[in-house]
Amino acid sequence: MRQDLEKIIKEWWDNPLPLIVHRELDLFSYYNFPVKKIITLVGFRRSGKTYSFFSLAQKIGKGNTVYINFEDERIPNNISVLTTLIDVLTTLSGSKNYTLLMDEIQAIDGWERWARRVIETTNHKLFVTGSSSKLASSELPTELRGRSLTINSKPLNFKEFLSFKNMDIKLLPKPKILNLLHEYLKYGGFPEVVLVDEGKKTLILDEYYKTFVKRDIIERHKIRNREVLTNLIKLLLNSPTYTISKLTNSLKSLGFDVSKTTISKYISYLEESYFIKIGELHTKSIKNRMKAPKKIYFVDNFFISKFSNNFSQNLGRLMENLIANNLTDFYYWKDYQNHEVDFIIRNEEIVTDLIQASYASSFDEIDERETRSLVKASKELKCNSAKIITWNLKGEIKKKKLTIKLIPLTEFLLDMVQ
Repeated sequence: MRQDLEKIIKEWWDNPLPLIVHRELDLFSYYNFPVKKIITLVGFRRSGKTYSFFSLAQKIGKGNTVYINFEDERIPNNISVLTTLIDVLTTLSGSKNYTLLMDEIQAIDGWERWARRVIETTNHKLFVTGSSSKLASSELPTELRGRSLTINSKPLNFKEFLSFKNMDIKLLPKPKILNLLHEYLKYGGFPEVVLVDEGKKTLILDEYYKTFVKRDIIERHKIRNREVLTNLIKLLLNSPTYTISKLTNSLKSLGFDVSKTTISKYISYLEESYFIKIGELHTKSIKNRMKAPKKIYFVDNFFISKFSNNFSQNLGRLMENLIANNLTDFYYWKDYQNHEVDFIIRNEEIVTDLIQASYASSFDEIDERETRSLVKASKELKCNSAKIITWNLKGEIKKKKLTIKLIPLTEFLLDMVQ
């Protein structure tokens, strides 16, 4: 093991970095953080966490860093490998302090105890990544609470997508902008997918999907019935809303002997791995919120356009999914008359914004149900800020006392970049 670690470290120091396209997420701003913290970079696999490490290494000097990917088959899943790592570094470089870039560290059981010791007893800086929310500050074990700072890594936002395409939106004609937006809407923002030719995009996504299901769900959680899991994911990809009961009944109708408890557990695994995020009903009643259908959103639009049944019927859903991924915290609203608003934004318990998604290019394409629902929600929730995010329509609609702003998707995506 010691020889393998030495070889891996020397390979890192000797080999050049790949070509790096810098993103808005800049780990360098955390490099000289005034309080010593473990910087944890979390997010769905292949969303750019590793290249964020490479970007940091380029800025501070690769020779001042040590990068290790713990999914390397040469590295055993054993806490002793981490203990040995510090000893190997001392042997190779004496008392020099490094920035340790530990990729997919959750593969090592008990890594938290080692991380705490490194932070408390050495002058090494520690950056770790993982494709599980178990690395997020709120879910870390007690021994690391207050010693960690969590950063979320996502696929490219639209501004970054344009940068990867070497496009300046200020210099582009409107048809070209809409063409690029349509590409982003369909193929999403995984960096590698964005950079390759269209014919290779599907092959790459297929590999991402297989690796995610195998490593982050099946192997990590020791799932035996793989068919239940894969069919559950298919149902979710083709269902913008779900209840545990309906999913369980659907799987039973396909011949699977499965319980609600198992389905609930599998969904929690998908959420924990950042594959999905869930929108709940806005209501004061916790009981009603738990019983109500939940909306489901995926980390990247390409999963929906690739694995759901009909892309042409999904443009509205793809828009809604994209908007959800540009919002930090949201709910949806629905009343007994089936008036519905896609996104309710709250500041604590106070509703601050009502947002609908509509694949509309003209006023005639704005569905009356969408404006009527906004008016109803505005009155009930006492909120006068109402928006419809459209495909490329800008303007206002006045309904009774409510002014509804129409915002093109490009403007929303560029303004909402955080």
